[in-house]
Amino acid sequence: MLGSAALVRTGWSHAFRRAHVVRRLNATVAAPPVEPKHHRAWLFVSGIYPIRLGFLDLRHYLAIAQQDNLLQNLHSILNSVSTNAFSTVKLVPSPKYGGVFIQFECDDASEQGLADIRSAITDEASKNGGLHTWISFLSVHNGEVWPVRGEPWLEDLYRYVSPFVKVEFEGPDVHEEDLYALMRPFGRIHDISAPVPVPAGNLRSSTVAFVGLRSAAAAHSCLHGLNFKSSDSRMTRLKTTFEPARKANWFRDWVVNHPRISLPAAVFLVGTLSYAIFDPIRTLVIQWKMLGRFNFKELSLVKWILSNTVDRFAFRGSAAKPVEPVKAWTDREHSENTLRSYLADYPSTVTFVSGPVGSGKTSLMHQVVKESNRKAMVIDCSDLFKGGSDSSLLSSLARQTGYWPLFTMANQVGGLVDLAAVGLIGQKTGYNATLEQQVRDMLQVVASGLQGVASAHTTDVKRQEERQRRRIAHEEHRAELLERVERGAFHDGRIDCVAGNGVMSELGLGDEPVSEKDYDAKPPAPTVVNDEQGRMDQDVKFLPATQQDRLSNVPENIKALPVIIIKNFAARDVQRAEILDAIAEWTRTLVDNQIAHVVVLSDNRENSKRLAKAMPNRPLTSVALSDADADSAVTFVTTSLSKNGGNMTLTKDQISNVQLLGGRASDLQTLIHKMKSGQGVEDAVNDIISRGVSELRKNAFGDDLEDAKSLLWTREQAWAVVKKLAEKPDLSYFDTLLEFPFKGDETALRAMEHAELIAIHAHEGRPSSIRPGRPVYKVVFQRLVGDSIFQATQELAFNEKAIASAEKTVHTCEAELQTLRELSNESYMSRAAKHRAKYLSSKMQEAQTKIEALEGKNVGLKKVISHGR
Repeated sequence: MLGSAALVRTGWSHAFRRAHVVRRLNATVAAPPVEPKHHRAWLFVSGIYPIRLGFLDLRHYLAIAQQDNLLQNLHSILNSVSTNAFSTVKLVPSPKYGGVFIQFECDDASEQGLADIRSAITDEASKNGGLHTWISFLSVHNGEVWPVRGEPWLEDLYRYVSPFVKVEFEGPDVHEEDLYALMRPFGRIHDISAPVPVPAGNLRSSTVAFVGLRSAAAAHSCLHGLNFKSSDSRMTRLKTTFEPARKANWFRDWVVNHPRISLPAAVFLVGTLSYAIFDPIRTLVIQWKMLGRFNFKELSLVKWILSNTVDRFAFRGSAAKPVEPVKAWTDREHSENTLRSYLADYPSTVTFVSGPVGSGKTSLMHQVVKESNRKAMVIDCSDLFKGGSDSSLLSSLARQTGYWPLFTMANQVGGLVDLAAVGLIGQKTGYNATLEQQVRDMLQVVASGLQGVASAHTTDVKRQEERQRRRIAHEEHRAELLERVERGAFHDGRIDCVAGNGVMSELGLGDEPVSEKDYDAKPPAPTVVNDEQGRMDQDVKFLPATQQDRLSNVPENIKALPVIIIKNFAARDVQRAEILDAIAEWTRTLVDNQIAHVVVLSDNRENSKRLAKAMPNRPLTSVALSDADADSAVTFVTTSLSKNGGNMTLTKDQISNVQLLGGRASDLQTLIHKMKSGQGVEDAVNDIISRGVSELRKNAFGDDLEDAKSLLWTREQAWAVVKKLAEKPDLSYFDTLLEFPFKGDETALRAMEHAELIAIHAHEGRPSSIRPGRPVYKVVFQRLVGDSIFQATQELAFNEKAIASAEKTVHTCEAELQTLRELSNESYMSRAAKHRAKYLSSKMQEAQTKIEALEGKNVGLKKVISHGR
């Protein structure tokens, strides 16, 4: 079949020649011979180039480099074909579609004629080993020849071949059978879509899905622009284009149609990849943080530079000796020894250090850790709860432990995923973990990182020991050489030219001894003197080692273990309590697996119950710190003021003022700072006490009634404790708990303890006594009670509450007596009713007497308030 252009040209030429022949028949001369008919058509050779799949397809550029050889080989094969007067006009490469267009001339351009030409080209190519392609060096010659039945469209658009060929119809639709007959010769077809309705002005189309890309490229190259004549003799022009590949649509459709399976599977896959990729990175970062790899000052090169530059020219004054807490707090020696003993053995439990604020828990722990030269990680629980939000808590925990990278947005994304999952599948995916679970996961990674700290430390120690061994061996070798030089046994060939003559110089021999007999004698050993003092010193070395000596001989395996210090271990709400429970269980994991020593610092000894709950089978190592006594406080102040070289002495009155503050370290530090600023002892102490009075009035009683409502105790309860502690050094815990206004309300006492207003001391594990929360509060309570107006106000409110309670008792007794009067008419109840009535009468009398006494006091209190005295 001829192309449309060839048909037009052939019809026009035939009509012209027929008219010319008619004119010649009317002439008298003979007609010249008729020239043979020549027709032009196109062929497409596929497989010469690789089908280009994208802009960065490297195969395309490899084939372009061979283009000249490929076209030359193809041209030589075509020149050998003479079927139907075949002659090549030109070759047009089409690398994007993987082939070459051939324009040729022939005598017979019918369907059979084109088939004969195609067979001739194939046979001639077979004689030459096949059509050469871009991978002919691999002995692959699989090019094919196709007749072009449409119009070749040579374009350089960024449209690449896909298996889906879209066929648009300019005219009536082509039946599926006819479309299949046109497309099937180029290769296997997966599916043919039926035309669908389209908006006005658009062409209807069908999509043919080929199995292979090469078939789709050949079909597009040969059939684009074909004028197809249907069975009803109507013409339809075919326009072919490629649609984007849709190979993954089946997977996407399956995922969308099965969310109950795909969504949890996707969440699991994301979580697995996160753990597999990021957890090893986090473990390594935690190890480096503990080993100081991120601290550039610990690098040997930086140390050498600083020691030879800055430190060498830095001004070195006479540094004052720091104050040793042992000298100021003599009762801390036992606590320090307990901590040292704990760090000198493998961890089997957790050490719990309790003490009031300012008692020196943190400084004591840091001092012991520094002396032992151990790697330490500090986790401050108050810093964790400072932000209030979940993301700030996780960020603070990650910053303190070295957990990196941390994706704080993952929790929010997880919430959105769970929300979408509820809408799609009716249940959550579990991707959004709770805050407690996230903390547990983070601490588990931290534990994995801490495991590598000990092994890294052991490796460093072995490396140092190896360097030390080599250094000792080198020194021994040098000593041996020095001895040989002294005995004349060392030979240096460099002096032969000086020491020898002629042949002796060339041989390297001359003036040195050549045998052991010729060596000089060894110097005589020093005479041993009978030194009695030396023997005594030697005997001292074999005396039993003290505890400090034993701690200095801790095995390296124990020194390699890091120390975990958890500060401010306390919680005031349920959410924080859950986080502390997670931390407590994490500490149990550390000591059970002997990963690290764990020391927990807390202001309240009651928080040890949380740790004991996490380790029910192991007792805690408890260290209790208290405030210093009066004499130790004076010694601390004197030593601190004298550490700059002076000799500070306090008078008797000044010592009395210092003793008013007690032994709380924070109050003593404030006093020292004020005295260094030029303030007198008495004025500084009065300032501290006055500030304590203001703080206590605000924290214990509130600024106003609205502020008092937010307190966890009533003003009457606070006043009852303050008034009694102003008179006595301590109170009985259970007597205070049972009396008015507590009446068994233990929650109020515990809340006051958390607020550091009071301190509850224990005896054999049970609450025993109540004391002021700080030593200075003893004076503060007295000052507060000594304020007549404040005392009258609080006493009046306290008495009103007591009167109300007594009146309630009177009303209750009256109601019960009325009931007993009704029962007394019964003979069998008269005796019991009389006994009960007598008891109620006495109780009502007692309450009434109390009411009268309190009302009498209130009259006097109101006068004090009215007079403002």
